[in-house]
Amino acid sequence: MNSEARLHALSEFLKTKRAMLRPESFGMISGSRRRTPGLRREEVAQLADVSLTWYTWLEQGRDIRVSPSVLNSVAKALQLNEDERRYMLTLALEPDTEQPEPDHVSPAVPPSLRYIIDELRHCPVIISDRRCVIVGWNEAAAYVFLDFAEVPVAERNMVELLFSRKELRRLAANWEHFAGGFLAMFRSYYGQYVKDEWYEQFISEMKENYPDFTRLWEQSGVSYAPEVSLEFRHAQAGKMLFHLTSMQTQGSSELRCSIYTPAPGSPTESKLRQLLARKENLDRHDQTFSLPGD
Repeated sequence: MNSEARLHALSEFLKTKRAMLRPESFGMISGSRRRTPGLRREEVAQLADVSLTWYTWLEQGRDIRVSPSVLNSVAKALQLNEDERRYMLTLALEPDTEQPEPDHVSPAVPPSLRYIIDELRHCPVIISDRRCVIVGWNEAAAYVFLDFAEVPVAERNMVELLFSRKELRRLAANWEHFAGGFLAMFRSYYGQYVKDEWYEQFISEMKENYPDFTRLWEQSGVSYAPEVSLEFRHAQAGKMLFHLTSMQTQGSSELRCSIYTPAPGSPTESKLRQLLARKENLDRHDQTFSLPGD
C-alpha cells in the first residue's frame, strides 16, 4: 500500500466511524439541520481536544504530522475498540520505508496443526493465511461449506469465495453478517501489512467484480480475532448454529485458525455426527464395490 492509498484508507475509515456515532449518546441534539448522519467534524475535534483544522486534514487524508497520543484521543472520541484503534494508528503513522514487504508465499500447515484440526471431527475448521487464502481445512469444513479440494488453488481466497460462490451465499441465514466477520479480519491485515501492494489490487478487483463488496467493505469493522454466532441453512442438515472463534496459530502470525463450534444446546453437533457417519458408510460402500483397476 503506497502512501496515497494508506491515507485514503485512513480517510474513509474515519468518515465511516464518525457517521456511525449517535449525537444523542454525547448529549447533543440530533435535528433536521444535520445534513449527514453521525457527529460533525467539529464535534469530534472538540471531544478529542484537537483543532478542527487538524482533524479535518486528518480525515481528508492529508500528509500531516501526527503523534500516537493525539491519535489515541481521536480513537477515544470516535469510540473505537482496541482493534480499530490499532488499525487507525497503523494507517496514520508513517511506516518504516527502508525495508520493503517481502514476497508473499502461503505457508504450509504444520503436521501438528493438521493433526489437531483433523481431531476436531465435529467442528468445521479452516486455516487461512494473511491474505485470507485457504491453505487447510478438515472434513467437517468441506461438508458444511464446500469441498475446497475442488476449488482451484488460485481461487481459494475466502473473501472472494464468499461473494463468488452461490452455495456460500445461500448457506448463512444472514450472509452479510457472515461476510462481515471475514471482512473485519481482512481489514486488520490490510492495515497491518501496509507495504504489501497486493491488498490494494485485490480490493480494487473485488469492487469491480462484486457490487455488494463495496458497500460491505465500507461498513466493515476491524477485528484481529472475531468471535461471532452464525446460523447456517445447510442443504442436507437444515438449520445449524455455530460459534466462530478465530485465532492466530502459535509460532506463526501468517496462519489463522477459524473454528466453528456447534452451539451448546442445539442439535448441530448431532446432525454433523449423523451426516459424517453416513458419508463414511457411503465411502466404504463405494470402496467395497469398486472394480480392480478403477
